[in-house]
Amino acid sequence: VQLQASGGGLVQPGESLRLSCAASGSIDRFNVMSWHRQPPGKQRELVALISSRGNTNYADSVKGRFTISRDNAKNTVSLQMNGLKPEDAAVYYCYAYDLLTRAGYWGQGTQVTVSS
Repeated sequence: VQLQASGGGLVQPGESLRLSCAASGSIDRFNVMSWHRQPPGKQRELVALISSRGNTNYADSVKGRFTISRDNAKNTVSLQMNGLKPEDAAVYYCYAYDLLTRAGYWGQGTQVTVSS
């Protein structure tokens, strides 16, 4: 399975972006799908995850501003990011985990820049 992330770009503080991650195959088998980010010079961190049942979890820093969703019919997982802050700037990666095979898959990353 290949994951293709898109939707990154340059925005001003307070604006919104929607990231999408399209899978080359069915995402039904992925128990967890998530978004991670890696700011310049820092470690990659979990931003949000969603289970196959639709349960979600968010990093404290994005709670109330970001929303993760998955569309199994379209084999996509999205991240709606509102109220963006300069500290949200990073390369964002999508990730999918198959509990049955214990295999994880990373997307290629999409750059988000927040600057006035």
